[in-house]
Amino acid sequence: MRYTARLHLTLLLTGLLALSWPVLAVDGAAPAPEFSLASRAGGQMSLSGLRGQVVMINFWASWCGPCRQEFPALDEMYRKYKPMGFAILGINVESEKADAERFLGMRPVSFPILFDPDNRVSNSYGVSSMPTTVLVDRKGQIRWLHRAYKPGDEAEYIAQIRAMLREPS
Repeated sequence: MRYTARLHLTLLLTGLLALSWPVLAVDGAAPAPEFSLASRAGGQMSLSGLRGQVVMINFWASWCGPCRQEFPALDEMYRKYKPMGFAILGINVESEKADAERFLGMRPVSFPILFDPDNRVSNSYGVSSMPTTVLVDRKGQIRWLHRAYKPGDEAEYIAQIRAMLREPS
C-alpha cells in the first residue's frame, strides 16, 4: 500500500472514531504552536502575524468530503467577521499542491490558504481527522478543537467566534 493511501485510510478511521468526541473545549492556558507556512498567495504566513485577532485554523484535504461541505460556510464566516478581528487560515495537509489547487478551483475561498506538505504543523496540533478546526483567541491560546464536520456545526463555530470577539485582547 502506498504511503498516501495508508495515510488516507488512517485519517478516515480516526475521523470515524472522532465522531464520538467531535468538539473539545480546551481547559486552562494552551498556547497555539507557532508556525510559518507557504501561502497560496505567495510568500510565508505565520500565526504570530495574526496576534490580536481571533483565528480559526482549519486543516483540510482535497479528498475530504466534509471539507467540501464546510468550505462555503467557512468563507461566509470569514467575510462576515473579518472586519471585527477574525481570521481563518486554511491549511492543506497534502503532499501534492496540485490536488489542493484542483479542489480550490471548484470551491474558491477568500481566506488565506497555506500548505503543510510534510505535516509538520498538523502534527504539532495533533490533527487526527479531516477536517480539524482549531479556534485561537486574541492572546494566542487554543480555546476550541473541532474534529470532523457535519452540516450545522457552523452555528457552534459562530457562537464560539462571537464570544471570543467580545473578549478584550
